[in-house]
Amino acid sequence: MEIKNGEQTKQEIIKVKVPKKTIIAIIALTIFLSSVFGAVFGFMSSQTADFILPKILNKNNHPKEKTIIGKQKIIQEESAVIDVVEKASPAVVSIVITKDVPKFKNFFESPDDLDSLFEFFNRGWSNRQRQEEPETEKQKVGGGSGFIVSADGMIITNKHVVEDTNADYTVITNDGKEYSAKVLARHPAMDVAVIKIKGDNFPVLKLGDSDNLKIGQTAIAIGNSLGEFSNSVSRGIVSGLKRDLVAGSGWGRTERLSNIIQTDAAINPGNSGGPLLNIKGEVIGVNVAMAQGAENIGFALPINEVKKTIQQVKDKGKISIPFLGVRYIILNKSIQKENDLPFDYGALVLRGEKITDLAVVPGSPADKAGIVENDIILEINGEKITEKNQLSNIIVKYSAGDEITLKVWHKGKEKEVKAKLEERK
Repeated sequence: MEIKNGEQTKQEIIKVKVPKKTIIAIIALTIFLSSVFGAVFGFMSSQTADFILPKILNKNNHPKEKTIIGKQKIIQEESAVIDVVEKASPAVVSIVITKDVPKFKNFFESPDDLDSLFEFFNRGWSNRQRQEEPETEKQKVGGGSGFIVSADGMIITNKHVVEDTNADYTVITNDGKEYSAKVLARHPAMDVAVIKIKGDNFPVLKLGDSDNLKIGQTAIAIGNSLGEFSNSVSRGIVSGLKRDLVAGSGWGRTERLSNIIQTDAAINPGNSGGPLLNIKGEVIGVNVAMAQGAENIGFALPINEVKKTIQQVKDKGKISIPFLGVRYIILNKSIQKENDLPFDYGALVLRGEKITDLAVVPGSPADKAGIVENDIILEINGEKITEKNQLSNIIVKYSAGDEITLKVWHKGKEKEVKAKLEERK
């Protein structure tokens, strides 16, 4: 309704009459089109879902996918370790140490009748007798480990495992066979020994390269744990390199170990002399010691330092050690400051506490080269002598007969001298 000029007018309403048939047709068309478009959009939605849904699921389930990949990696690593152990174990041996031990008997005088029994108790302990019989019996007194490095039965182990010259050594292979072992050589400066069993076609371990080790890489130790559990396997990583320490045997014997490998693979008594392997099954070290009072700290000699020993015994039947012939202390900043010395590195040539502990061995290569007490040997063939790279560690790299160049501080001046290494007697 509109009002114009105060007048009220009625707006006409136009009515259009539509035939019933047309209305029915429109409704039917609408229903048809709705069905068609519904089907099309439904199909498109399902196709879109097929492409989008996996992405959403992948995104939402990413941790689950990582877990699956992680499990695959674990399975692969476990398979690799299992493969290493299966291949290496036949060449790893247990070493049993036996010795003739005197037999002792403790006994009391036995009374024959009541009177003597009464007398026996009256005397009490005063009549106790202890007799030592001259008889001996062979007993197991220790055990260790080793590994075969030649098909004819040459075995590497620790020197402290076979150091008793009066003991007998029996090698037990992984298949339970026993062999009498002969000690071929004991290294005078390193905890390594070479023993041999009779036979041929023995399985052999491949030697790796310990100079290229990386901290964190897999390490596998195999050995005769506690002298009871042969070919026990422990797994860990290389925890450290070029460690120096003083190891004790528990029987008063100590030895300085230099440039050794630290690992968290469990090394127990009886593992000594066994191999430390990489994930390829190659020997990277010889298990030698464990840290007392600590967990998961073990040590192994680098295999590259042992290779020379193996080759010498194969070629010459003995271990040849180069000899310079000086007694010394390694300088550091503290010693330099206390003694007002010009260097905080090098080997200061000094005599020992005893009158026989000479600074320079008479007739030795050092003596022939003119080295005297209070000289400081700074370098050998350009290699600096430090606390971490001591003179003995450098000398052992060479062989008897090799000529080396020494940089020496002598009476206030630096000079170079040559010395020809000789074999240690």
